Amino acid sequence: MATVLKNKISEEKTQKVDELAGLFSKYKVVGVANLYKVRSRQQQELTKKFRQDVTMRVAKNILIKRALKKCGKANIEALGDHLTGANIVLFTNMNPFKLSSLLDKSKMKITAKAGDIAPDDITVPAGNTGLPPGPAISELNEAGLRTRIESGSVWILQDTVVAKKGEKIQPKIASVLSKLGVKPLNVGLKVAVAYDDGLMLTEEQLTLDLDGTRKQIEESFGQAISLAVNIAYPTSTTINILLQKASSEAKSLAVASAYPADGMMPELVAKAHASMLGLASKLAQINKDAVPPELS
Repeated sequence: MATVLKNKISEEKTQKVDELAGLFSKYKVVGVANLYKVRSRQQQELTKKFRQDVTMRVAKNILIKRALKKCGKANIEALGDHLTGANIVLFTNMNPFKLSSLLDKSKMKITAKAGDIAPDDITVPAGNTGLPPGPAISELNEAGLRTRIESGSVWILQDTVVAKKGEKIQPKIASVLSKLGVKPLNVGLKVAVAYDDGLMLTEEQLTLDLDGTRKQIEESFGQAISLAVNIAYPTSTTINILLQKASSEAKSLAVASAYPADGMMPELVAKAHASMLGLASKLAQINKDAVPPELS
């Protein structure tokens, strides 16, 4: 009986290795994500959500390493160096940066358990808890929450921080947060390493600051336009700006040199009129100053 069971387990392992090796060979991109703090329900939801684009498999690290060796792809065995703890393997043909971004955006809020580390300050908001008076009052007060009873339910009087960032969440706090429906933990899959057609990419390389990158591109674009305009370099983007600048400078030159070009007469007449008024004002002042005081 023991021999039969052992043979069955060995056969199941062989089938798992063969399946993984086939997937490694089939897909261009392979990612490895750690399952730390990812609960089975979240894992199932993510598998369902991405099933059109990503095939996910969970296996023991030793079986994954055997499959990596068996598939024979160049450099892919290096993925095995990043296998620590429980992992899920992601098979896809999408860009690994897109894969990492999609998974990052798919993180879910979950309730905290005793011993979890607070990712940020955890605040319980003021308001109606929906809990009836009774043992809940003592539990809330022990968690540092000030309460009152109104309309048959317990109300929290003010926003209160019950756990600081980096602190372990105590059992009483975890229980209160669960009762109040506060979900402070943000969990999901994060690609620790990805293999892309022979290229190995680490988590740091896959993490993109999209907002920062977008801002840099916008600033670079603005600087390039400014340089192109300053050196009069014509492109499809700068040609209209250059023509407007040239037209403005030509008009300024024509006005300054009193050149009667087509369309410039109104500006020249306006300038001459302004000069005349200025001269008349100065002459009037000179004449006024020249009149003897006794005759003024």
